[in-house]
Amino acid sequence: MENPDQMTRGNKPLVGISTCLLGENVRYDGGHKLDRYLRDTLGRYVDFSPVCPEVECGMGIPREAVRLVEEDGEVKLVTRETGIDMTGQMRSWMAGRLDGLAKLPLCGFIFKSRSPSSGLLRIKVYTDRGVRNDGVGVFARGVVERFPHLPVEDDGRLNDSKLRENFIERVFVMHRWHGLLARDRSLSALLEFHADHKYLLMAHDPAALKALGAALARGRGNERIHEDYLQALAPALAKIATPRKNTNVLQHIMGYFKKELSPDEKAELLEIIDKYHQGILPLVVPVTMLGHYVRRLRPEYLLRQVYLNPHPGELMLRNHV
Repeated sequence: MENPDQMTRGNKPLVGISTCLLGENVRYDGGHKLDRYLRDTLGRYVDFSPVCPEVECGMGIPREAVRLVEEDGEVKLVTRETGIDMTGQMRSWMAGRLDGLAKLPLCGFIFKSRSPSSGLLRIKVYTDRGVRNDGVGVFARGVVERFPHLPVEDDGRLNDSKLRENFIERVFVMHRWHGLLARDRSLSALLEFHADHKYLLMAHDPAALKALGAALARGRGNERIHEDYLQALAPALAKIATPRKNTNVLQHIMGYFKKELSPDEKAELLEIIDKYHQGILPLVVPVTMLGHYVRRLRPEYLLRQVYLNPHPGELMLRNHV
């Protein structure tokens, strides 16, 4: 199994983030929105690339607050009190900034919730018929449109343990993906990448696992095979891994040890998997026990399975799912 400490030390995933979440005083009122988990805990295992669209496009600190306003069917970024349209200024700056981000091995982006520039979901949009809550921040929309396969979340949703585990898992998969592209773009290397992520994909989307395997089997001569693969991989991993699907994966992995484990060991492992399925134990317990047997018995195929070690254990993400 790949050691996450070795994987990340000196070669960490690069994650874009709203600058205020790191404690920088860039808000319209001169304040910040420090998220200590992101800065102090996750920040030990990823490198952050901070972005504050409003400051970077020239609005200054402090500044008049802005909001999204719909006019003639178009959503614009407008100052709250004076009604100045800042959309053009923002988009002009964005063009170059997104070009710069495209040159980086970006593995994810964390946006500031409820921000009219950086908010990802449910942003207030003011219309002549009232206020609706289905907007997307101007910069956040630009990032999603430019990088459709990039793992993205906002800070508020990351308080949900399942969403947090899913997002960070995808960040580390994207980190491995960038490593693959930098190292070897051959079909054989892509087949190895797919094999290493088999059980991770099975836990998220078994149908996608099967479809991707079939696509790779006929992939020789397809010059877009990597682009096509990522296009299917990204939405598959964005699906939450449920206890039912995780249990299926755990049982598949256990199948490798049928002949090596004693009856008592098999009974204990089955009991732990069942308790996880019932919600009595967190996922980390059966995964840890399976990891013990993998290290002891050393089946080559399982030693390479990312599912058993998808992100640094110190983040304790599977302790709560």
